[in-house]
Order: sequence, then structure tokens, then C-alpha cells
Amino acid sequence: MKILKTAACLLFLLAYVQIPLCADNLPEFKNSLTCGLKQPFTIYNNWSAYDELSDNIPQTEELCMKMLDNVIRLKQQGVQIDCYMMDAFWFDVDGGYRTWNRKNWPDGPDSWLKKCKENNIIPGLWFSTNLIQSGGSPMLNFISEWEGSQTSDGAILSLFEGGYLNHLIETLQIYADKGFGVFKFDFAYFDAASSFAKSSMLSADIEEANKRAFIQAIKKFRVKNPDIIFIGYNGFGGDMENTVTSFRKTVDPRWLEIFDTLYSGDPRFSDVPMMNVWRSQDMYSDHMVQQFAFNGLPLPRIDNCSFMIGETGTCYKRGIAAWKSSLILNLARGGWLNVYHGNIDLLNDEDAQWFAKVQQTYLKLQQFGQTTIIGGIPGKSEVYGYKAISADGCLFTIVNPSQSSQEIELPSKSYNQGRILFTDNGFTPTLDGNKLVLGAEQMAVVGFGKFNTAGYDWGKENDVIVPQAITSMKTDIQINDNHTAQIRLENISENIRIVFSQLDGNSKPFRSWGGAPPDGIKMNEFLKITAKQGKKNIQVRINYDKMIWSGLSWGVGEIDLKDINTKSPLTITCWSKDGDSKNFKIEVYNVTY
Repeated sequence: MKILKTAACLLFLLAYVQIPLCADNLPEFKNSLTCGLKQPFTIYNNWSAYDELSDNIPQTEELCMKMLDNVIRLKQQGVQIDCYMMDAFWFDVDGGYRTWNRKNWPDGPDSWLKKCKENNIIPGLWFSTNLIQSGGSPMLNFISEWEGSQTSDGAILSLFEGGYLNHLIETLQIYADKGFGVFKFDFAYFDAASSFAKSSMLSADIEEANKRAFIQAIKKFRVKNPDIIFIGYNGFGGDMENTVTSFRKTVDPRWLEIFDTLYSGDPRFSDVPMMNVWRSQDMYSDHMVQQFAFNGLPLPRIDNCSFMIGETGTCYKRGIAAWKSSLILNLARGGWLNVYHGNIDLLNDEDAQWFAKVQQTYLKLQQFGQTTIIGGIPGKSEVYGYKAISADGCLFTIVNPSQSSQEIELPSKSYNQGRILFTDNGFTPTLDGNKLVLGAEQMAVVGFGKFNTAGYDWGKENDVIVPQAITSMKTDIQINDNHTAQIRLENISENIRIVFSQLDGNSKPFRSWGGAPPDGIKMNEFLKITAKQGKKNIQVRINYDKMIWSGLSWGVGEIDLKDINTKSPLTITCWSKDGDSKNFKIEVYNVTY
């Protein structure tokens, strides 16, 4: 009986995984294609100009044409945009990716496609790897061509069984023949299998069978279409939920055989508390880039996916807040895929000209220079940054994620003097030789050699204001109940900053989730900071009062000195809906602006 079962499993595998997929066993593919971009490449992605996951704002032809007009406008101002990526939900639920959304694209994409080509913009297209239902709702209804790929829950499709994968590859060819040049793959689930496969195969073998089938299919497609760019998103590795988990190997190196780049996570807030939430979001992407570099990806192959502006839930309705520092860090990380998401219509022509000047500096460094990560680990609040060297200059982009001024020695021994080219408002960084001092939560760009000239002065990030001085206060925490702790302050002489994290029993931050717009709950309903003097409520200024689909583990607030009676004690209360007060971490600082 065991022999019969083994034979049945072997026949099953032979039927659906037709040939082995190790590179050594693929002579027709070995050395016949090379993945990785040939030069830095720029993409406008329309996600977060609309949002059908974290919000109820649909992608429509009108919206897409408006964004295309703004792509063209930015290009006319000197911004390099090579591709317009049509992100999720362009397709009709009944069309198997071959029919565009009939409601939102009644005449199909031809007008958009024509205008892209007329303006030398490569059209790109998003695909879910094998997820067809999200949140119980269908993204795609099952079609007969996919017969044999069904799984028991109906939400995902097997890649090594049935007709789905072959049909998908044929679909890619249809779009490649229409002129689409970039394909984005998202939502990959390699545990997908039919009920029969799950009853006869180990989970590890199912995962391997799915991966091998997908790799084989893409390799075959790339042989025929060597100029198509493939980019990988969710499902292809990485610990993206937080900045607490220690770096570990999670990325299968075989993905670099079929994808030109892999992304390192959608923008979200880090687990290092910051008064300015957008700087915390910058830091998340910096931490993820280090994680993917730890996994062996060269920096040019990491898509940090960090520049996302707009008015939807995906980007936390940030508009264009702190967009300049976000753009600089997006470019400084060294990835050759430079993606700009969202409402670029919010950038005026003057913004576009600044964008173009900064972009061209970094794109040249990406292609002709060498970028390395320097300093510590962002998630540990250590000063870190990026060093980009060219034949005649050196550019540093440095971030201090801590709540104190920090000095870093820049490895620039070839040059005696540098110049601060860009920084935040408030505290003025100092540069003495190669020693840079940054304020709390501050970033700066420093140029040496050819970059030590006024022509590279980029101004300031006015949406981030760094204190002129910040000093820690000694405090005693009083536990009131399981969810509440208090601190009592006297003799107050400066503004007060409160930094509050909810930790688990192992002293690790953990996140609360309030959901996304339009029905989500703002995070200050999960993590509250309040203050009183006697019976009088004192205003606490916060920036984290947002619906945050990715969750939050902290709150930071400030109290202005002008709102306080300096002769009376001040009681600060920190409350967490999900946290246990005995594990709270609360720090209080005097801050001067």
C-alpha cells in the first residue's frame, strides 16, 4: 500500500511539475538571461492616488488620465519618469486579467496606452501572483481556463496544478505584445494546493512545487521577452510587519533569477517613537533596506518603495508633508528602481524643478558611483545613513533616529572639508571636518569634493522641525491600573516631550491596529497621552492621531510651556488599550525650539 501511495504521489508531481527547475538542470536557460536593471529606472505608480484596500477610492480612467497628464508635466520640468505603473484593480472581476474593469474603463485602456507611448512612457501593469479573493471579496472570479488550480478556500490558486499559470503567462504575452514593458507581481502564496495535493504532499514540497513552477514559467517568458522588467512585491520574502524582529534569512535567492528588483515593504511607521511621524516612516524603509541587504540582495536590486504621497488611507492621508526628505532618502538608498507613488498632481512646477535637480544628482551616483550603508541599525535608534562616492566627490545622507543630539564621524578621509546641503528646520547641524552633529530625529545631506559647492544646496525640510535642545528628565512611573501609568513633574521650565511605547513581556514593542479609512479608529484611541494640572486639562500636541492600517506601538506628544502654570505640579497619564502598564516605557524630555 505504501508503494502504491508513493507511486501515486510521484505521478502527481510529474503531471504538474514537468521538469526539474534547478539552474543546473535548465541548460536552455542557464546563462541565457541576466536579471537586474541595466541602469537606474524610474516608475510613477498610481497607487495611493486611489485606494481600494485601505480606503474606498476607486481607480478610474479619469483619475489615471489625470495622473498621466501630471507625469508628462513633471517630465517637462526635468523629472525622469520612465514608466507609468497601472496598479491593482485595473481588471474586470470576470475577465481573468484579459478584460479591463468595464465600469471604470468602459472603452478599455487604449487612450491611456496611446498617450503613454506618445510621451515615451513605458506602460506597466500590476498582477496578483495567485491571490484572487481579499477579505472575503473576489478580486477575480474563477474562470474555466484555470480548472484544476482551485484550492479548498477559493482565495488562492495553485501554481503547479491546473491551467492558471499557463493562462497567466499567455496573458502576460498579450500585454507584452501591446507594448507593456514592466510587470509587477504581488500577493504570492506558495502554500496554495488542491485538496488532493494537500492530502498527498508535505507542506514543504507544496511550497517548492509552487516556486519551481513559477520560476520556470517566468524564465521561459523572459527568454522570449528579454527586455521586460519584472518587479516582486508581497510574498517573495522579508519580515515587513515591524522594525523589532531581528534580521534573519527569509528571501529565497532564486527570486533574483527572475525579478529585476524585490521590494522591501510598503511605507509604514517604525517601532522607534518619533514626534514627527513622517520621519518615523522614513526610518521604517531604511530598516527594511538593511534587512534585505542582510538577506544578500545588492542595494541596486532593492526597491525601497518609500515615496508615497496622496490623500488616501494607504499613505495615511499625508498629502505632501515632508515629501522632500522622503524623496532624498528614497534616492539615497541606492536602489536602481526608483518608484514614486500617488498624487503627484499635488507637486507644483517649482516642486518639480527641485525634484528634478535632486533626482539627477542621485541617479548619476546610482549608476556611476557606489553606494554603501554606514552607521548602525535604524530599529535600534542608532545613527545610520548612506555613503555614495563618485570619481570626484562623496555624498552622505545621514539620519539620527534617537531623542538626543548625536555625533557621527563620516568616512570621508579623501576630503578635508564638506558642506551641509540639506537638513530639517530648527536645529542647525554642525560639521567639523568629517564630524557631523545632528539633532534629535534629524536627517542631513553632506557633500564633499565636487558636491561641496553652492550648486548642490537643496534647502530645508520645513515640515520637520528639530528642537534646538533636548535633555532627558529623570522620572518615576506610577502604575495606576493594568492599562494606565502616570508621571508627576514639578519645577517645569521648558516644553515637555513625552515618548510612550507599549511593550510585551519581553520588553519588545508590539502594535495595535485600529483599521483603515473610512471606518477605522485613530491610533490615539489606542494609545493616549493626557496631562493635567489640578483639575485643568493641559493640551498635548500629537501627530499620530491617524487611521493607520499598519498599526502603531507608540505615542509621542509635546506640551508647550506657555500652556503650563510652572508653579504647579503637572501629571502626565499614559494609557494603552492593548498594553499592560507594568511593561510601559515612558521617557520625558525638556525641549527647546
